[in-house]
Amino acid sequence: MAGTSHVLARKYRPMTFADLIGQEALVQTVRNAILNNRLPQAYMLTGIRGVGKTTSARIIAKGLNCIGPDGTGGMTPNPCGQCRHCRDIAADAHMDVIEIDAASNTGVDNVREIIEGAKYNPVSARFKVYIIDEVHMLSKQAFNALLKTLEEPPERIKFIFATTEIRKVPVTILSRCQRFDLKRVSEEELSALMTRICAQEGVTADEAALRLIARAGDGSVRDSLSLLDQAMTQLDSNITADGVRHMLGTADQGSLFDLFEALMRGDIQTALSLLKEQYDLGADPLTMAQDLLDVTHQITRFKLIPDLLSDVSLSPTVRTRGKALAENLTMASLTGAWQMMLKGIGEIKQADYPLKALEMVLIRWAYLSDMPPLDQLIRDAKKKPDLNARPVSVPAERSDLKQTTALKTDSDVTDRGAEKKITSPKTVMENTIQSKSAVSDIPTGVSAAEKIKPDGEVTPVFREIKDISDLARRKQERILAFNIDSYIRPVAVQNGLIVCGLAEETPRSFTTDLVRFLNDNTPFSWQIKCQQNVQAKTRKEDLADRRKQLYDDLKKHSVVAEVLAQFPGAAIDKVKERVFAEEPVADGEGVKESL
Repeated sequence: MAGTSHVLARKYRPMTFADLIGQEALVQTVRNAILNNRLPQAYMLTGIRGVGKTTSARIIAKGLNCIGPDGTGGMTPNPCGQCRHCRDIAADAHMDVIEIDAASNTGVDNVREIIEGAKYNPVSARFKVYIIDEVHMLSKQAFNALLKTLEEPPERIKFIFATTEIRKVPVTILSRCQRFDLKRVSEEELSALMTRICAQEGVTADEAALRLIARAGDGSVRDSLSLLDQAMTQLDSNITADGVRHMLGTADQGSLFDLFEALMRGDIQTALSLLKEQYDLGADPLTMAQDLLDVTHQITRFKLIPDLLSDVSLSPTVRTRGKALAENLTMASLTGAWQMMLKGIGEIKQADYPLKALEMVLIRWAYLSDMPPLDQLIRDAKKKPDLNARPVSVPAERSDLKQTTALKTDSDVTDRGAEKKITSPKTVMENTIQSKSAVSDIPTGVSAAEKIKPDGEVTPVFREIKDISDLARRKQERILAFNIDSYIRPVAVQNGLIVCGLAEETPRSFTTDLVRFLNDNTPFSWQIKCQQNVQAKTRKEDLADRRKQLYDDLKKHSVVAEVLAQFPGAAIDKVKERVFAEEPVADGEGVKESL
């Protein structure tokens, strides 16, 4: 391999616009501006690292100051590279082309030096050019100091800014610049560039190896050439795809598809065996996870846009196996795999042992991959003839359950009796209308446990312990409400009197606090008569029993039973019911959700 004193990224740095790859929009615009002498006072170049921002800035500076080989030329979009200005700019030694790293010169004092220097004409060049790299690192005060000079610079001064964080540059600065967004360089262009460089360096490289390097470079010319430099050092003069995979820690493409297929058919033993094989060959767990995510994305695109398979840049393995997978896999399984792997990558990044984390992700993927989608289970269950033969019976006051739901049913209150059954949407609408009529004579804000005096004053009516705990909650006495539900075993409740038993753990001051609260917030004088050996349950105990009964009833429902059977170890976590409102509702609100 031919020796070199510079790394490839510097040795093959573009010297003219003709050498610059992937940035046609920038090249054409700057060419036209120079030819028509319509130059902006400042350029703003933005893009990811290594796509040519600083290189483009230097080429622009050359074009503005080139005088040709004979010293008589003018501005040109094709700098000669031979005149003293072109040579000095390329060597970073021109006194009128000043490059500044804003990351280490962030303050207002640094900008003031630029402003002072801008007052003077160039010493030898046509234009004095300031190239400020990573301009987003300047402080707010520094940006403000630059504004006036940037808006009305001296005639022979030009500014060229470069940044990877365009969103951090103030709008006031952007509005004074001609902006160019340098795009990522495509894998095809990077592969072609590296092929030419390998030929010049006397290195043999597989096309597949260069594609792998280009993909790892992620659109950055500098990153790609740095990886090529590394490959030349490690693999000497023969760069192979296997060697590059080992260097990058990636899996063989065929093995990657083998692993993907094993996961999609739920063959975890084969999947773990393939994973160990690739790991022993040097594959990095995080990189493998990202590769599996890429395969999932690629096959999904093939399924949605089959014409993508005709892309000649795709390898035969991708075209052949990708086509078969796209035809056989469902969108549900692909999107599920994507979500599984995307979440898994986050777990792998945080894990102390990435390989173990990846194994657990793949086990989870394989375990769930062969299970039918939930919507398919429900559709299949609904086809069974006994679906409506076993309605779920639930106790009446289900609005007391303070649980949210992961499993929604169509159970709705159809009467105020002791039992409720699953009803059709039509029945729900009919009962909604009836419910509205039944409560239409109660003003908004008045509960069903209150009655109205002729003068409009509302007098509370207490018939059960729930009415008292509800009053405590309305008055923001949440601890008292909790104690009422937890400790009182009710026998009888009426205005001014509670006959009950008390739970053993009842606080001593509870009855005193409750009487004081009721006397202060109701028009009655209250008494609490406590009895011994009361068998009644507290409201908390009653709710727990009814919740358990509801869950037991739901497990018997054919749809729920089918889902639980298909997912071993699954359980009903939360339940939400749709019940009719017991108070006036606005138009269009036929039901309310009770937690």
